[in-house]
Amino acid sequence: MSEAAEDEVRSGRARYPIALAVSIGCYVLAVIAGMFVLAESFGPGLLTLLWIAHGVLLIVLIRRLGANESSTYATLFIVAVSLMSVYIADMAREDLTLQQRGEEVTATVVREWRDAAEGRKARDYNYALEGQDGTAVPGPAMKATSDRYDVGQDITVIADPRGELRPQTPGQADPTGEAVGSAAFALAALGSVAWMTWRGSDTVRSRDTRKRGPGRMRKGYKAVTRNHSTRVEQEEKLREALRTYPTDRRGYIKVEPEEYPDLSQGRAARIAWEAGLRAEAVGNRGSWRFKEHVIEEVPHD
Repeated sequence: MSEAAEDEVRSGRARYPIALAVSIGCYVLAVIAGMFVLAESFGPGLLTLLWIAHGVLLIVLIRRLGANESSTYATLFIVAVSLMSVYIADMAREDLTLQQRGEEVTATVVREWRDAAEGRKARDYNYALEGQDGTAVPGPAMKATSDRYDVGQDITVIADPRGELRPQTPGQADPTGEAVGSAAFALAALGSVAWMTWRGSDTVRSRDTRKRGPGRMRKGYKAVTRNHSTRVEQEEKLREALRTYPTDRRGYIKVEPEEYPDLSQGRAARIAWEAGLRAEAVGNRGSWRFKEHVIEEVPHD
């Protein structure tokens, strides 16, 4: 097996990350569409099991992109926004169904009441409606979040002839807002996949840089500054810096990597780990930063 193939096997990263990312994105959209279809036929128990299975498979796929440290959080975010997308789309389904088969009628409010108090839950207003012929408007009572109507008031509503859906005013039955919200959550899920693809590529580039060892810039710095210290001396210098350097306003100990031209960031992370610190992998801006707890840790050499 070649060295490149061995590195790929060790890192668990896909050979073609863009193709994998596109496949994950299509899979996420397929799950959203599938859960939207199943939500009408299955109960919450089975749907919960399906969402858990989706999350487990998704975390395996995302780790193939290379950013193992953030894969769990990314998976939880994608599952959460996908669930919200399905939930809002299900709300739009009722509005769309009411628009398609509903009939516009003029009704009179004959009774008004509020939901029973349940802790801090908002209490909606309920309205019983009658048609102009004196018969009740089919379906459950109409709901509103505020006291919009009075008893005896005539209003125009869209009623479900089958009596399965609540009557709503033409403005309430518009599914446009829910459709836009559902699409926005779906795009957020795809955006997270794209972000993890970039993070995976960035992680691999950092890993490759550490494997190559000191680059030309560090060698040039060593020649210009006439820094002829050995690797062992540089390690001891770094240990001393970690013990004595003051922390910045964010609590990090910051050192300049040019002062340790023979040390990789992974080796520096190992030395810091031995001193009870961790090396920060992001937001360094050309410096190495160390702290007891970091956002993303540099792997040890």
